[in-house]
Amino acid sequence: MAVDGLAVDIRTPAGPVPVVRGVSFAVRSGETLALLGESGCGKSMTAHAVAGLLDPAAEVVGGQARLDGEDVLALGPRARRRLAGPGLSIVFQDALSALNPVLTVGTQLAEPFRIHEGLSRRAARARAIELMERVGIPEASSRAGAYPHQFSGGMRQRLLIAMAVALRPKVLLADEPTTALDVTVQAQIMDLLAELRSEQRMALVLITHDLGLVAEHADRVAVMYAGTVVETGPVTEVFGRPNHPYTRGLLESVPAEQHKGSRLDSIPGSPPDPRSVPTGCAFRTRCPMAREVCAGHRPTLAGTGADRAAACHFGKELADA
Repeated sequence: MAVDGLAVDIRTPAGPVPVVRGVSFAVRSGETLALLGESGCGKSMTAHAVAGLLDPAAEVVGGQARLDGEDVLALGPRARRRLAGPGLSIVFQDALSALNPVLTVGTQLAEPFRIHEGLSRRAARARAIELMERVGIPEASSRAGAYPHQFSGGMRQRLLIAMAVALRPKVLLADEPTTALDVTVQAQIMDLLAELRSEQRMALVLITHDLGLVAEHADRVAVMYAGTVVETGPVTEVFGRPNHPYTRGLLESVPAEQHKGSRLDSIPGSPPDPRSVPTGCAFRTRCPMAREVCAGHRPTLAGTGADRAAACHFGKELADA
């Protein structure tokens, strides 16, 4: 999948507010791309726009999202429904809200097979039980008749992943899939996603603010700030030698053993309000490298090396340092 120039506005009484501003990234089959950034940077809004699940107050006002050469943003409601499952799926962070509380999990897991493959109720239920077993739900045949609230948080997240991968999607969007879980369950869920990605050769877009999760599980990363992508590249290279001051600031803010007893570094200030993003570079008011050119010209995402890009006037300078 390739997203190019995606722009999303939220309608307000005072006029439209841009919350995603020209986001571009690509993810290949069998690869994990992480969309990384602080809360409010637009990463979840980006995923919801691509999946066609925006709130009524938000709308896509520009850009494309191409899957097998077809722009999914231009599809009508019926074509979108056909695509949901075999083409594109999404996993949310709050499984209890995402699952229907009045239907058994077996019924919900069987639904994609009945709608997309026309299976009988019995055959679809058998496939649902197979899925439950695949994602590690114990005693799947008997628990298929249980309701979402009768499962733990980790088990509900496994059920949500099972629903998302039921029809072997080409692209899976995972929107902070481990945020509400303890660290042991987090690791199990991420290992499960990695196994399924490898088995099905699907492209996985991992949306997160957790740098450790990105370092361990992603192949490439797209760092977002104020509604736009500011740096992309292979995770090991970006984390090893960041080409954007924001990425460098994030990495320096991570607690480490050598920091024990000393003051932790942090990025000064706060991310800008979407209604009043600074002119030029959105990060310039918090950036230690900011100069006059940063106020007058907004930097574009430009190559800084092999498979590397940064939206900084001094990206090449950082790359060569």
